Amino acid sequence: MKIIKDMSKDIECVLDKAEDYAKKATLYKTDYPEIAQTYYAAASTQLDLMKSFHDKVVNLINDYRKTKGEPPAPMMAIYDYLHERFIEKAAAVKNLQEMFTHNK
Repeated sequence: MKIIKDMSKDIECVLDKAEDYAKKATLYKTDYPEIAQTYYAAASTQLDLMKSFHDKVVNLINDYRKTKGEPPAPMMAIYDYLHERFIEKAAAVKNLQEMFTHNK
């Protein structure tokens, strides 16, 4: 489904932005703590947006299963691959955020 492809691209962009913000939060933490906190909050907002997109994709797949049966295997293989990458990227962002909050 094209919508899942589009949403997956958006999820990837959101995660890239979250990672960028989390890195900037740690980078500016000492010299510009208020700005760093803003970047930290922005990273969290991006992770929330990613989760929202992910939940919608899961709903689309579940709705497809209800109405048409199992999604095509190639589509699910791509989804599974991307999903794994997104989990890893989100974990990396959360690790950066942990570094920010635990090294005050």
